[in-house]
Amino acid sequence: MLEHVPGPRIGADSNAYLIALWQALQSGWTPPDHVTKAEYDALRASPDVNPVLAAWAGFCCSFGAKWFGGWVSDNLENSSYKAGGRRYENYQQAAKRGAAKQLEKLKNVLFVCAPYYALELPPRSYIYCDPPYKGTTAYKNAFDSDAFYQWVREKSGEGHTVIFSEYSAPPDFLQLWERPHKTNLDKNGEARTERLFTYI
Repeated sequence: MLEHVPGPRIGADSNAYLIALWQALQSGWTPPDHVTKAEYDALRASPDVNPVLAAWAGFCCSFGAKWFGGWVSDNLENSSYKAGGRRYENYQQAAKRGAAKQLEKLKNVLFVCAPYYALELPPRSYIYCDPPYKGTTAYKNAFDSDAFYQWVREKSGEGHTVIFSEYSAPPDFLQLWERPHKTNLDKNGEARTERLFTYI
């Protein structure tokens, strides 16, 4: 989303590896053309040996871009990546091209590692959040959706504009948009409706 927004921008995530990856890309780090299954497994076992490469493998060489959610080959015949009955050839190469394309529009973004509730926000910020969706696959650390909804209410009351993605939200939130899609986190391509919400 950040690549489509002009002006001063902050990109935040609580995953330190992801932030380290984007900071490295901004500094000129070039991702590898290919991460083997053996390399992937070694990075998953010891990510702190090379945090940036671990982040690349963990997100960009993984099924559905889920943190070490299963190695995806860049070869069509060997790829385990399948969604909605389709296979994707050269997945790792596509990830590398996509990162390079995005980087052109993200060079001036300030990337910080912080949970949403600890961010220092400029007055009247425009905030987009993509939290773990309530009731879906659990993350390593439990996410309190109700606490997040309350934070959105409070930030909106402070004059910020907050928009977030979810499948559903409490009734006092306003739905802005929706689109059915098949999630890539499910090998069967389960159909769900993604929505954008705000609070007024």
